[in-house]
Amino acid sequence: MNIPFKVDLSNHVAVITGAGGILCGDMAKALALCGAKVAVADVSKENAQRVSDEIKSLGGESLPLVFDVLVKSEIEKARDEILVKWGKIDLLINGAGGNSPKATTTMENCYPDTLANKKEGDITFFDLGYEDMKWVMNLNLFGTIIPSQVFAEPMVKAQKGNIINISSMNAFTPLTKIPMYSAGKAAVSNFTQWLATHLAPVGIRVNAIAPGFFETNQNYKLLHNEDGSLSARAQKIINGTPMAKFGVPQDLIGAILYLASDEASGFVSGINMPIDGAFSAYAGV
Repeated sequence: MNIPFKVDLSNHVAVITGAGGILCGDMAKALALCGAKVAVADVSKENAQRVSDEIKSLGGESLPLVFDVLVKSEIEKARDEILVKWGKIDLLINGAGGNSPKATTTMENCYPDTLANKKEGDITFFDLGYEDMKWVMNLNLFGTIIPSQVFAEPMVKAQKGNIINISSMNAFTPLTKIPMYSAGKAAVSNFTQWLATHLAPVGIRVNAIAPGFFETNQNYKLLHNEDGSLSARAQKIINGTPMAKFGVPQDLIGAILYLASDEASGFVSGINMPIDGAFSAYAGV
């Protein structure tokens, strides 16, 4: 893969959760190309191993790890494995997150006849179940908080470290249909600010990036019709994006490398950087 520029991350140990996915997988490879030793963490053993192997094929050093970001004991075991192998942890990227169809409405707005005329397959706000909503909130918020608790401990002892959270442009303006994902990412942004303040005295920086809409192989069918044209919702996204296009994974790499480098961003902490083609800045008129 190509990276827009190189920063010196030699002698750095990085951990990335959700690294088996497209976006975080590319982040992992970019860090490795800059010299970092990268622990590739994912709930899927197959995906973690695949990305780790790709890093090694690029000449990098990598360790595949499998854990659930909501199970502290599994994360602690992985942390100890990293410390045995590499002796320290310099950087954590909290990339694990996501949504669930069960926490998603099928309609953008509620109308006076929404409940009376509900058809089979309709999911209103009032149909969303507590357990399904809790799962999405837990994955996004506590899936960021718990790994931060575990992996920041060695950073505190070293009085040096760096945490990058993955928020979303939903944190600025929530999207229709996905109330819990939007709420979860807004909570991640707030937690980023809180943790940046809390850990500043021990030399740990905490920031977030807020990706907008990115087109990958995984979501292509969600954004396009069978004939390749944009779906109705995708067209609304493009209409609301002043740059009039989707992002690609490469668009995140520069921001990650900038925030990962103490030389480039050593006085930057507590920010949430939108990478969304100005979607979060556009009022629609």
